[in-house]
Amino acid sequence: MSNKSKHAQSLPVLNSNAAGIDIGASFHVVALPPDRSSESVHTFKAFTSDIQSMANWLLENGITTAAMESTGVYWVPVYEILEQHGIDVILSNARDTRSVPGRKTELSGSSGYMLVDF
Repeated sequence: MSNKSKHAQSLPVLNSNAAGIDIGASFHVVALPPDRSSESVHTFKAFTSDIQSMANWLLENGITTAAMESTGVYWVPVYEILEQHGIDVILSNARDTRSVPGRKTELSGSSGYMLVDF
């Protein structure tokens, strides 16, 4: 194992009040900055009441911006509810961001992190 892969790479923090959301058909996975909550990654079901809970949880943890990744139409209710709660929402189409060359970096094993310029 090389020295480069032994040490986690750090990206500059551009918005410390931002969260990332992976949108799915039956549930959504939300990631906060690790210093915001003892549970920095949380899963919410896709029902309206659960999305409302997601919005409240984000606000309780000081989140003002959410970046979402979705390829289908499942993002629409999440977008609308978060916007109603005053959260600035950024939507990224996973098919488009994955096709950008040089954007994905492997940090550990097969899991990767997406870098997207907005």
